[in-house]
Amino acid sequence: MTEYLTAYMKSTEERLSKCSTIEEWQKIFGEHKDKIAFMQHERIVHFLVTMMFALILTILICTLLFTQNLAVLVLVTIMVVLIAFYIKHYYFLENTVQKMYKVYDAMLLKKEELLRSAE
Repeated sequence: MTEYLTAYMKSTEERLSKCSTIEEWQKIFGEHKDKIAFMQHERIVHFLVTMMFALILTILICTLLFTQNLAVLVLVTIMVVLIAFYIKHYYFLENTVQKMYKVYDAMLLKKEELLRSAE
């Protein structure tokens, strides 16, 4: 997902900079709005999964405090590693969606520029 989004953002910014007609702009704009919707959904899902892992980790830590069981310690360790990766990925998704909003704003400015040049 990281590579996909990075490549998508790069290609969209290049396409937008080379865009010279309102028809081209409409195509890029429509695709970008769809991608934003997909990534917002992806972001929500990853947020929920991250919170679920955090809840399970909290329960396991409480269990470890009361039982001092080695198996629970192993589970806590695994969960800490997993949640670290989920948080890293969620951070990337959050920042990328915010960049997508900025590109969306740039697209609106590009539309005004194209409409002015067509007059």
